[in-house]
Order: sequence, then structure tokens, then C-alpha cells
Amino acid sequence: MRYHRDTMRDLESVVKAQAQACGFDLAGIASADEFIGDREAALERIRQGQMDGLPWYTESRVMRGTRPSELLPGAASIICLGLSYWLDGDQEQPEPGSAGFAETPSSKGRVARYAWVRDYHRVMKRRMRDLVRALEQELSSQVAARWYVDDGPMLDRAAANRAGIGWFGKNSNILNPQFGSWVFLGQIITDLALEPDAPLRKSCGICTRCIDDCPTGAIVAPYVVDNARCIAYLTIENRGPIPREMRPLIQDWVFGCDICQDVCPVNRKAREPGQPIPSAGPQGSRHLAGYLDLVELLLMSDDEFLQRFAGSSIMRAKRTGMQRNACVALGNTADEAAIPALSMAVLTSEPLVRGHAAWALGRIGGSRANAVLAKAASAERDISVLEEIRLALAESECL
Repeated sequence: MRYHRDTMRDLESVVKAQAQACGFDLAGIASADEFIGDREAALERIRQGQMDGLPWYTESRVMRGTRPSELLPGAASIICLGLSYWLDGDQEQPEPGSAGFAETPSSKGRVARYAWVRDYHRVMKRRMRDLVRALEQELSSQVAARWYVDDGPMLDRAAANRAGIGWFGKNSNILNPQFGSWVFLGQIITDLALEPDAPLRKSCGICTRCIDDCPTGAIVAPYVVDNARCIAYLTIENRGPIPREMRPLIQDWVFGCDICQDVCPVNRKAREPGQPIPSAGPQGSRHLAGYLDLVELLLMSDDEFLQRFAGSSIMRAKRTGMQRNACVALGNTADEAAIPALSMAVLTSEPLVRGHAAWALGRIGGSRANAVLAKAASAERDISVLEEIRLALAESECL
């Protein structure tokens, strides 16, 4: 249904005011026209293999997600929303420009900032539902709407760019002048005929900090990310072994990566959100913020993992994935104090974890680590893990 202008004096202002009241920091309006250019760019990334490892990101998904009228018959506008997840945590963060290890105890692993808060999908969708209901009350009429976060088919950053929420950074994130790139994005496709906002006339100019400081070289060109090289993909979406050549480059990250955002000049002035998402820590504490104890993580049972991380984005990587990541971080810190925990992991965990624990022991080296690897080799029956042990022993002998 399309609404006449005389039903509301300035419907666009009402939409934005209600969005703020529902807890969103940013709101913009985009047309529901097809995203033709963005569609071609996304399809080209798939054809070039830059989305490898994400089997759900298909050409058919892109085609559907760039045709709003296919997602909602009668679509007239897209209400684009942003919710900041910036939290100025209790612990030190790397200085802008630092792409190296954080100055923390070697048994700690870094966590991407978005995982400091509770899983945003439910929070965003609940607030979007509340926004649609508020608009229906304003109009005294039902509003046809469908809403999406990043688990839906819409190209969320393309919509945000069109609506003037922000501009594309060279790391492919959306940058907003007030909140930087620390923003969750959502879209409500609606039959409301709204006047669209203009895209921001901004760009990153000649700045290439995100490209230069990415340790894995994942930003292969301005605005183009090779998914398979991104630390966020390797530590979260990737369900198999992390390629050996990539492991040293992951440093001490165990869930995601913020390097390209930490070094971005726009993010230095980021404001905190108006209605923050609750912290992912127990009882709303900031227990999760910033770092995780790697040894504790490596020794967790399924029940302990669920109890600790239920309701947080970390659940996406699953216990096995997080323990794999903990092994890589411990191998990169090369702390001999981690040998007992790695010894237990290489002898008793799942094959994925055993293989990465062997790699970490090889990186630490020394007689203690070698003795554990030799014992593991005599008991191991999995071919892939045996190969990891063999390579680890060879690496250890070269140290």
C-alpha cells in the first residue's frame, strides 16, 4: 500500500524519530530500486573466488537480495538503520596504526569488538519489529514490511550507502562520520512511499591504512576483500584447518579481527551508542571484552563453552573452532607455559584441535614439546593429524 502525503505531514522525519526512539543510532531512506551495480560487483567477487568458503553466498542469493520487490511485493522504500556497537572497554587496545600483537599476557587471545556485546541479530530484529509497530500506530494502518540484518539476502552495505548512512571504506566496511565503522546494519523493506536520502559525498581519499596494515593481505584492492585470507573468515566461518601459511599471520586473534578498523582514522572519533546492546559477559558485565584466556578456552568442555558464551556471537565459531584458534594463538605467542594445556589437547581433543595443537607445540619447540609430539605420534591414527605432528617435529628441530 502506498500512503498519500496528506496522511502525514513529514513521514520521513517521523520514521527517523521513531527509529531513534527504538534504539537505533542511524536511520536513512533508500529507494527500493534494484541494486544493479552492486549486484554485478558481488557476482564478480563470487566468480573470482573471493567468496570461497561461504557456500551460502551464492549467485541466486545475490540476485534475490538485490531485487527488493522480490523480497517484498509492492516494495516502495528501504528504511536503512545503524546501531553502534562501540564500547570503550576496560583494557588497553592497540594504538591506531598498530597491526602487531596487543601488549597483553601471552595466554590471552584477542576478540573482535562486535563480539563484546550480545548477539546483535536478535537485538536488531526486535528493535526493527518495534519500529514497524510504532509506524503502524502513527498511521493507524498496517504497514507491509520485511526486515533483515546480515543473515538475510540483502546487500546491507549497498543499501546503507544508498541511504546516506555512510560511504564504502577501502576495507569494504561502511564508514559513518559520527560512529565510524563500528555499526551493525539493518534494513526494513516497506510499501511506504518515502523520499529517499542522498548518498554521502565522502570517500577515504588517498588513505590506504587498512590495506597497508592487514597482516594477511586480505584487502587485495580498494573495496575488494579476498574472503579466504581474512582473519575474520579464518577464525569464524572456516570449519576446517587453518592453512599453515596463514597461521602465523593470525597473531593472537581468536575470534574475528579489528585491525583494519583500529587503524582507520575515521574510527578515532567514534561516538558511543545511544542505547547500547548489553555486554556479552555474565549478568551484563564486560567479562568478555577484548581478550579470552587461551588455556581456559582450550580446556573447556561443551557444557562449559555453552555456559560461558551462550547469547554471544562467539557461539558461531563453535567450541572446536575456538579451540583450534586458541592453539594457533598459543603457537604464535610461543609461551612454554602453554605446553601442559597443548599436551592435553594434542592427545585427547577432536582431530581438528589435535592437529593445530601439534602445530603450536612445534612452534614452541624444545625438549618438552618434542617429547609430547613424539608421544602423540605413537598414539595417533588420524592421517591428517599425523602429518601435522610430523611437520611440527620438523619445525621444532629447526628452531
